[in-house]
Amino acid sequence: MDVCSVPDAARICSTAAAMAHAVHFDAPLQDDERRRRLYDGDLFVYSPRRSSLALVDFTRGLLREAFGTLEPETAQHEMPVKDFAELLGVVKPKFIHHPESKRLLQALLVDMGCDPERTYFDVPRLRSSTSDAYLTTGIAYAWHPHRDTWYSAPHCQVNWWMPVYELSADNAMAFHPGYWNRAVPNDSVNYDYYAWNAKHRGAHVVANLKSDDRPLPRATDAVEINPQLRLLPQVGGLLLFSGAQMHSSVPNNSGRTRYSIDFRVVHLGDVAEKRGAPWCDERCTGTTMRDYLRCTDLAHIPDELVALYETQAPPSDAELIYRPR
Repeated sequence: MDVCSVPDAARICSTAAAMAHAVHFDAPLQDDERRRRLYDGDLFVYSPRRSSLALVDFTRGLLREAFGTLEPETAQHEMPVKDFAELLGVVKPKFIHHPESKRLLQALLVDMGCDPERTYFDVPRLRSSTSDAYLTTGIAYAWHPHRDTWYSAPHCQVNWWMPVYELSADNAMAFHPGYWNRAVPNDSVNYDYYAWNAKHRGAHVVANLKSDDRPLPRATDAVEINPQLRLLPQVGGLLLFSGAQMHSSVPNNSGRTRYSIDFRVVHLGDVAEKRGAPWCDERCTGTTMRDYLRCTDLAHIPDELVALYETQAPPSDAELIYRPR
């Protein structure tokens, strides 16, 4: 296992390159070149900046409001699991659908050099990873090794991830670079994004306290967890990776709940030209392409481009976009 924070750039770049591709720290690249390298399996880490810290501060404010006198990172030690899950079931949707979350995200993308007219994002998510297996299902699911492309994401999707509080090696996210562009037997054939929208999203997920029967695609053969790479950006720092990267939640043994923000981005030119990471082992149906919003005005991707990513015509009653209810 390799673990690094931003100051360890020289040591980790050489190690990571031997395992997979390059890890770039605060790389002064234009967005077009950055996306090209992400599609080749590279990873990018950026230091905090004013625009990212503004999003962190807003998120911390929502968490403080939700938890009251309790500290969000340690509240799990003072609350019944059911109450903790119900609280997350309120604060997470509030963050996702708050107009300030979108406004701050739009400003961040522009600050990071993305063309706002051609950059589309999905709504940002607030994630949580509790310590010592307190809650690992439902609203705080602990992710097994997976690719986002098993979940109907396009191969031009770039994932953006940032910590809300300080990370440690035992509450971070792990990448499994040995599986880049290496096919893994998996059950993504059972996953249809439109069925997921209709049946497996919403407030009822909060009730999954001990088990989770949602059809979450996973490898059907054993995955070699090592070698793995754990990158530790600072609070408000950014970690960018392709949606085709194999990654997982690190078992949290830190004693503190980890909170993070993630969102996904596509570039309209890449969508139209079908540029992106290599196809590998995905067999899911449906597409998340309708979820992305243009950075300038929150418009959706044109239907004729979405159609390029339909593996089959959706049924007339399909729930093409998840709408909270």
